[in-house]
Amino acid sequence: MNSVATGPTVCYLTKRFPRLSETFILDEILGLEANGVDLRLFAVADPHESTVQPDVHRVRSPVTYLRTGDGAVVAVRDNLHFVHGHARVLARHPLRWVRTAARLLGPERSRAMARHFVEAGGLALDMDRVDGDHLHAAFAHGPASTAYYVHLMTGRPYSFAAHAKDLYLSTPGVLAAKIGAATFVLACSNSAADELRRIAVANGGTGAEVVYAPHGVDVDRFVPAQDGPAPTGVPGPDGPVRILAVGRLVPKKGYSTLVSALAELAERGAPFTCRIIGGGDQHEELAARLASAGIADRVELCGTRTQLEILEEYQRADVFVQASVITADGDRDGIPNSVLEAMSCGLAVVATDVAGIPEVITDRGTGLLVRQADPIALADALGEVVDSALLRAQLGRSAREFVVDALSRSECVRLPAALLEGRAVTGGPLVTVVA
Repeated sequence: MNSVATGPTVCYLTKRFPRLSETFILDEILGLEANGVDLRLFAVADPHESTVQPDVHRVRSPVTYLRTGDGAVVAVRDNLHFVHGHARVLARHPLRWVRTAARLLGPERSRAMARHFVEAGGLALDMDRVDGDHLHAAFAHGPASTAYYVHLMTGRPYSFAAHAKDLYLSTPGVLAAKIGAATFVLACSNSAADELRRIAVANGGTGAEVVYAPHGVDVDRFVPAQDGPAPTGVPGPDGPVRILAVGRLVPKKGYSTLVSALAELAERGAPFTCRIIGGGDQHEELAARLASAGIADRVELCGTRTQLEILEEYQRADVFVQASVITADGDRDGIPNSVLEAMSCGLAVVATDVAGIPEVITDRGTGLLVRQADPIALADALGEVVDSALLRAQLGRSAREFVVDALSRSECVRLPAALLEGRAVTGGPLVTVVA
């Protein structure tokens, strides 16, 4: 039963909502509402995806879009709303507005900064409409920039969360300014918290309070197959070992390394099949690589799936693989939510040592950990779990126990809920605060 909201009104800003690939945003929104946070949901735009997560209908807050659609008429209407908002802020806070606008002439000015400043006027107006007390941005890039400008223009307190691309591809000086002005910053991994602190200090400040706030996982939903609905179409015990990968088909997920590792595994005669769940720009490239390696008959690119469909995939699988890499531009994962979901489902996980992954995958403890971008090391680890049902069972049990004890989402969400409402936190998950 959901709690009744009694605290301050929190305006929650994300980039696009709802997005099929951002289930952690949907889960956080639902968790905050369940913990009694009086939430008002804002998004820059509607992604208009053909498939949405079934749980979207459970969100109580209506969604207000800063940009309401395509077309000249809609653009004019949106821009008039932005102008109205800026005019109102200018009348109420003239010095704040002028100082904020002057920042757009600084050395790190960009068209993106100007766009976020414009959108901030509309958001400030919308926050007045709903009597918003606090503004929280779900990402450190665009949403946090818009929230930052609302703060500078109006003095409203704000906070933001940092994850992966939004952190590692942000301009350091701009990000440092946002950190310094925020009431607090949430980081979904300790490695992300360390990076936020490093950026703040390197750019002349100590920054806001940076708090380790993991997404966690729904340990009651993501359960081992014997605890959940009986999966269908599962091969018998003598069939090939079923390997699963889940994530968008983008470079930082390391699928090129994974394909090479699977080709090596096939060359060694290992009995396996692999399903890769996710959509993205690399689909055609990966399909060609699979065909070239001669393993297209045992490795399937399955496209996107809803969270419930992915749960069924976990419960059919024997091994989960996460081949994340750090790309040339510095992009990388944080702690992929798919890793936590696989662990919660009791799967043996083989993963690379990127960013926050070693915080949850300890080698030969909760999984097997290998060097990033090393297909032979990845093939060796996969071969080991393919060859040993006992090792798979041991790693899967340890993984499940770890997430149940330390990363249950119902516990993890208590921390951001308390911070957003200005309450003290006791009895929650392990918390690292970086001053």
